[in-house]
Amino acid sequence: MDVPFSADLTGRTAVVTGASTGIGHAIADLYLRNGATVVGLHRREVTEHAGKYIPVAADLGDPARVRSTAAEVLRDHRVDILVNNAGLNLRHPFEDFPVEDWDRVQQLNVRTVVELTQLFGRPMLGRGGGVIVNLASMLSFTGGFTASAYAASKGAVAQFTKSVANEWAAKGVRVNAIAPGFIDTEMNTALVADETRNRQILERIPAGRWGTAQDVAGAALFLASDAARFIHGTVLPVDGGYLGR
Repeated sequence: MDVPFSADLTGRTAVVTGASTGIGHAIADLYLRNGATVVGLHRREVTEHAGKYIPVAADLGDPARVRSTAAEVLRDHRVDILVNNAGLNLRHPFEDFPVEDWDRVQQLNVRTVVELTQLFGRPMLGRGGGVIVNLASMLSFTGGFTASAYAASKGAVAQFTKSVANEWAAKGVRVNAIAPGFIDTEMNTALVADETRNRQILERIPAGRWGTAQDVAGAALFLASDAARFIHGTVLPVDGGYLGR
């Protein structure tokens, strides 16, 4: 007989990248409040969390640092959940997009996600269980403006998520992604402050408001929990109905 579903993460350890601000901070906080131990990978200092929080300083845009940080964490922790949240959006009209900025976006948003999924996923496969949650975007589905590098990277994250889920589902590792819509975080400060764009955005969102980091964290808790045990390879929009409009 099936046991009741639960979002309790007691006894599990989660690695959350970019956990110092915005969506990553909200995910880490909600995981902690639901019993997990959280290892937060980030460049900035993080405010106090409620629960067992282990900060690890890391520049995840540096491939060598990505590998050394993962090895350091795995020496000390059995990682049950990985949340690939850290990301970068550099905006330019495409005809003037510096290739250096393009590479920086792909490095953090794609290669780092790929490497951390491999490095933390292998022990999960060895144990026959684990959860990986990637952060995709509305721009996994739409093109946006002056964000060609970001859109390309988040399209890659969505397809990467589906592909790895196909390989790992039968081995006990669940791989899914969240696609946040317009979320009121530091990354979108300029859009929130732009009266015209803000009005246009709100007119398109059936829920009639911007999302919050906590809205995304709730989806991340669900996907990490046993309540999502039969969900593999999905890209879950958290967008107030934006894509359905």
